[in-house]
Amino acid sequence: MLRIVALTALVWMIASTAYAETPLERGSYLVNTIMTCGNCHSPKGPPAVVAGKDFSGGLRFNAPPFDVTAPNITSDKETGIGTWSAADIKRLLLANVRPNGMPIVVMPTGFYGILLPGDLDAIVAYVQSIKPVRNKVPDPIYKLPVKHETFPGAEKPIKASDLNDELARGFYLATIGHCMECHTPMVDGVEDFAHAMGAGGQQFPGPWGISVSRNITSSKTKGIGAWTDAEVKRAITQGIDKDGNKLNGPMGYSYYAHMTDADLDAVIAWLRTVPAKE
Repeated sequence: MLRIVALTALVWMIASTAYAETPLERGSYLVNTIMTCGNCHSPKGPPAVVAGKDFSGGLRFNAPPFDVTAPNITSDKETGIGTWSAADIKRLLLANVRPNGMPIVVMPTGFYGILLPGDLDAIVAYVQSIKPVRNKVPDPIYKLPVKHETFPGAEKPIKASDLNDELARGFYLATIGHCMECHTPMVDGVEDFAHAMGAGGQQFPGPWGISVSRNITSSKTKGIGAWTDAEVKRAITQGIDKDGNKLNGPMGYSYYAHMTDADLDAVIAWLRTVPAKE
């Protein structure tokens, strides 16, 4: 009997190990779902990514005093980041600085300080594994000093044990997914996290016209407080609002559609805690 129990336990351990997530798989999951890296760093058709051009750059942010095109982050050594070390990529993600010492704009690096060291390593490993695609994009134009703002709560890495709590995991995912970067109004060029986090109002021009980011606070009249969890999940993953209307870009609905149900539930649970803003 003991041998049967021991054998069963051994088989379970082997099966568990076989299906364990590798760092590369974890990096792929984060980059291609909640972080939506390809949503900015891939040229669009529109609306889908140009076949074979994933992560080779292309989305332009022309908002004076900056004119920035999302760069090529494939492993191409001439037009991408193939010559960057893992330390170079981590420095950009955490400190907002390129290997040449120059800062960047638009990319939400102020949200990434919360990353678990293991997740940061996984993201870097996946990015370095992306096949090279030759695609030269225009150099960025900066006419004013770059402001690097840190999202409240993202000042240091989260504890791994905290991810066992659904709300903490939801905050973690929503933070590295930089949800509040777009869904918070700006004052003097920076997001007003202190007074209006999640209240929406930013404008995003594109092939869809001009989208205005929605209020995603718990307000029942202006936000999503009166939406069911299923309606919020549909909006995130399918781009359909509470009333069945199609939502425009640039939100990466197709990326979020590949998140696990548990992670989506955690994000929604945390959104429920965001104070109502009318």
